[in-house]
Amino acid sequence: MTVIGFHASHEQLHPRDLLRYARRAEEVGFTGGMCSDHIAPWSVRQGQSGFAMSWLGAALQATDLPFGVVNAPGQRYHPAIIAQAAATLQAMFPGRFWIALGSGENVNESITGGKWPRKELRNQRLRECVDIIRALIAGEEVTHEGLVTVERARLWTLPETPPPLVAPAVSEETAAWAAEWADGLVTINQPIEALQGVLDAYRDAGGKGTVSVQMHLSYADTDDEALRIAHDQWRFGVISPPLIWDLDSPAAFDQASEHVPPEAVHKSVVVGSEPGFFLERIQAVLDLGIDELYLHHVGKDQDPFLDFFGERVLPQLPVTARALR
Repeated sequence: MTVIGFHASHEQLHPRDLLRYARRAEEVGFTGGMCSDHIAPWSVRQGQSGFAMSWLGAALQATDLPFGVVNAPGQRYHPAIIAQAAATLQAMFPGRFWIALGSGENVNESITGGKWPRKELRNQRLRECVDIIRALIAGEEVTHEGLVTVERARLWTLPETPPPLVAPAVSEETAAWAAEWADGLVTINQPIEALQGVLDAYRDAGGKGTVSVQMHLSYADTDDEALRIAHDQWRFGVISPPLIWDLDSPAAFDQASEHVPPEAVHKSVVVGSEPGFFLERIQAVLDLGIDELYLHHVGKDQDPFLDFFGERVLPQLPVTARALR
């Protein structure tokens, strides 16, 4: 049995609409939620980017779903601030919050005016942040000097149990590196062989906890319309690291993906119109033995997707609720 969750895309939707869609996702049978944490969208066409931490408090109150967020401490966010936010959400909604801590992208982190570090330094900074956040949520006073600085920080409001600190990873190398510190893994859908490699790298390195996959998909009444939606909203998904880490604005992403043809979008988005097609693609991922699958319809209008999946897809899947932690 697997949690089938709803991914809430702050880059594409106004937070009021996103909250309504989260409630609707629970009504139609989704059993979890996760969201992005951006200050800028990926594309000018997406046009939104609400503050994830504010929205999560509302979403956790408005639903009974557990929620996670992918966050990048160390540059745009001081790790003590993220520790306080995570501790407060977990204290208010025990067992219903998790946070994935990554090294970030320039499009979001460069707003502080600081230099965008090379990848190995970003990973080193992230590792420092993980230790700082974990210690603060455990109730310790923290002083730290390194790539980030902390001076006698302490959290005064603590949850009974700490939220899981999860690792986001796309490559086998990152998954194996994160296994030493992470309470779980979240990755994105890839060709099955590549996805299996990421999961194996995490597990073989001693990785523990919940393993989750986020799947980008596009649903419409016809395959052609579904592809049009995906190409309009998610064509940048074909951009590979390191470029996707280093571009510095939505306009730069639009320029870099300007000549991506519609058919290339199939590389990063599952595009279709029939329940059997989606069930086959979803089942192939579930067969890898994951714990949670988060579905992200890349269109701005989520109602057709939620109605279709609630009526014709979720009832045919082994959906379960997430255990509180």
